[in-house]
Amino acid sequence: MKQVFVHGLGQTPDMWGPVIDRMDGICLCPDLPAMIRGTEASYENLYRAFETYCDEHREPLDMCGLSLGGILALNYAIDHEEHVNSLVLIAAQYRMPKGLLRFQNAVFRLMPTSKFQQMGFDKDGFLQLCKSMMTLDFSESLYEITCPVLLVCGENDATNRKASEEIAEMLPTARLQVIKGAGHEVNTEAPERLAETINEFYRNMI
Repeated sequence: MKQVFVHGLGQTPDMWGPVIDRMDGICLCPDLPAMIRGTEASYENLYRAFETYCDEHREPLDMCGLSLGGILALNYAIDHEEHVNSLVLIAAQYRMPKGLLRFQNAVFRLMPTSKFQQMGFDKDGFLQLCKSMMTLDFSESLYEITCPVLLVCGENDATNRKASEEIAEMLPTARLQVIKGAGHEVNTEAPERLAETINEFYRNMI
C-alpha cells in the first residue's frame, strides 16, 4: 500500500522521517512549497497541485496529514473518496478559526525573512497562503467521507483538539486518539508513539 504523509505549514518533508522509519509499505512525502514554486502562493493553487500529485498514483491511498497537510488530505478525501483508502488527520481543522489565523499572521509579519526561507517560502508568499485559507469550511462536506478515519491530536494542542473532537462526532467512521504530552507537531514531538498509533489503525482496518 502507498502511504502519503503530508507535512504542516512551516515544516519540511523530512520531518516525517522518524515516523516513516517505523512504517511498512511505500511512504511518500510531498514537498508542499515546491509544488507551487513559481506560481501565486494560494490555497487553491496548492490544493490543485496536491490533487494532481495524488491523482498520479492509480491505487487508493492511505493519507496522513498534519495541520495544513491534514486540511489538504481532508479536502482530497472529500473530492476523491474513491481514491482514498484511509485518512489520518493530525491537528487538522475542518473550518478555519479566523481569529486564530489573524493572530498568527500578525506574529508571522514580525518574523525575519530567513525563517520563511527555511520553510521553502518567501515571506510574502507565506503570508498570502495563510490569508487565502481563511474562508475554508468543510462542515457541509464531511458526510461525503466514508473511509476509515483516525483523528490524532497532541494532549497540549487545545485549539486543534477541539476541532478533532468535533470531527470525530460528525464522522461515524472516525475515532480519536490523543497523544499524551505532545503539542501541535506530533510528528516531531512524539514520532514513535505516532507511528505506533498509525500502525495499529492500519492493522485494525485489515
